[in-house]
Amino acid sequence: MDVAIIKYNAGNIYSVSYALKRLGVSPVITADPEILSKADKVIFPGVGEAQTTMAYLKEHKMDAVIRDLKQPVLGICLGMQLMCRHSEEGDAECLGIFDTEVKRFIPHRHEDKVPHMGWNTIMQVKDGLFTAQLENKFVYFVHSYYVPVNEYTAATTNYILPFSASLHKDNFYATQFHPEKSGSVGEVILKNFLKL
Repeated sequence: MDVAIIKYNAGNIYSVSYALKRLGVSPVITADPEILSKADKVIFPGVGEAQTTMAYLKEHKMDAVIRDLKQPVLGICLGMQLMCRHSEEGDAECLGIFDTEVKRFIPHRHEDKVPHMGWNTIMQVKDGLFTAQLENKFVYFVHSYYVPVNEYTAATTNYILPFSASLHKDNFYATQFHPEKSGSVGEVILKNFLKL
């Protein structure tokens, strides 16, 4: 199976690559549109800032490449947020695959820390990346911005308020959490993606 990881100016690409290698898949890390369009699966990881990253993607015409992908695509963390229409982070116009906004967490109480960092549970999981056994399992998050619950929500998590832990529309799947840092649960989710 050919798995491509989109190479761009974001951190965290190599931890995704190592997680796939543990599952017996050797991904290619590339920005080549032809290789991306021919891959069986594409992963769009991300750690970074929305405005700067979108500017980079547009400058290198990667935005159109990502939108046009027809095979299963998995956005992770910033990758998921960039698949939305707009982000409050730097007032960024994003890819618009999911017609929804990305908002900044506003703490309501003293104990509400931003970023939301650490282990939290996923709930109301839907098919695709998830099986019923993954309901209420713990996964690893690090983020200051969130996607509200919307028609594309495939799993939710509660922190300050309920938000989308995962999104799904057509061949596009996304997780706000990091499956590559979520231990055995994350491995199951990555395996489910590879089986799509």
